[in-house]
Amino acid sequence: MSRVQTVTVGPGDGDQRLDRWLKRHFPQLAQGRIEKMCRKGELRVDGARVKASTRLEVGQQVRIPPLPEPGQVESAPKPAVSDQDAQMIRDCVIYKDDHLIAINKPPGLATQGGSKQTRHVDGLAEALKFDYDEKPRLVHRLDKDTSGVLVLARTREAAKALTAAIRHKLTRKIYWALVAGVPTPYLGEIRYGLVKAPGHGHHGEGEKMLCVHPRDMAHTEGAKRAHTLYATLYRVAGRASWVALEPITGRTHQLRAHMAEIGHPIIGDGKYGGSGQENLGDGWGAQLGGMISRKLHLHARSMRFEHPFTGKPLTLTAPLPDHMAQSWDTLGWTEDIAADDPFEELQ
Repeated sequence: MSRVQTVTVGPGDGDQRLDRWLKRHFPQLAQGRIEKMCRKGELRVDGARVKASTRLEVGQQVRIPPLPEPGQVESAPKPAVSDQDAQMIRDCVIYKDDHLIAINKPPGLATQGGSKQTRHVDGLAEALKFDYDEKPRLVHRLDKDTSGVLVLARTREAAKALTAAIRHKLTRKIYWALVAGVPTPYLGEIRYGLVKAPGHGHHGEGEKMLCVHPRDMAHTEGAKRAHTLYATLYRVAGRASWVALEPITGRTHQLRAHMAEIGHPIIGDGKYGGSGQENLGDGWGAQLGGMISRKLHLHARSMRFEHPFTGKPLTLTAPLPDHMAQSWDTLGWTEDIAADDPFEELQ
């Protein structure tokens, strides 16, 4: 084992996740070991406790506890991606160039590993290297049960540029959802803050967000500002609506919590909509019954941004997953009847 050491983040290593920085400098480290050192406070940056996802900046001091020597077996080798999974994730690719890859993430597939999550996009990205030495890097996430556009960077430079664009709100994401009832006004915005609910499960698997009225934000500990635009596109009497959603901020479960808060939970949302309850057309309950699937009806339809290297506008669009396509067909809707940008009036 090595001794405790302090390493300065050097030029070219800034704006990078702590876990990825560690793996570049100490390839013998397993992800589980890194996360454990963070939980125990053994890893510190400028003297402060950190998470594996903490982003480093040039000049920061990283305190590193004793580590296994290179060559020591830290954990069993990662299992290879099966041929079936490799083909599945490659079939999801909707865009690829020298810098970026975008996939239409299937519902039910986690973006990253976590509690009891052994099959996820980050692991399957090994099958998306194509002719590159390293697998593409995630630059944002989607909830496990949310489908749609997910962008990965093929190089560190692309990852840095895309992460900065997302942080500075230079990207636009439009989601489609099927919700209970009919939101009114048809075009509007939701500005409730969000705070984590207490007691969210032993491993965080039950995590849930609570909405906080703007007037209560200042004295609600842990609350974060959240802002969503919504547009009601089509409706089925008073029972359900096809809505477009644009998250101006990017909080955990933001769209799901916001729609439930205004009385129109997303169909199939067992966490925020009471999926076992019958929807009576008043926006309460998140099941329509009949031929409509009980799966979550939330889809990242499009993502727009300037290409980090060509500077040209790029719009990536993902078709609906099977269960939502079937619901759209049942309700008499087709994907091509929706406006590309239903929020032009609010820009």
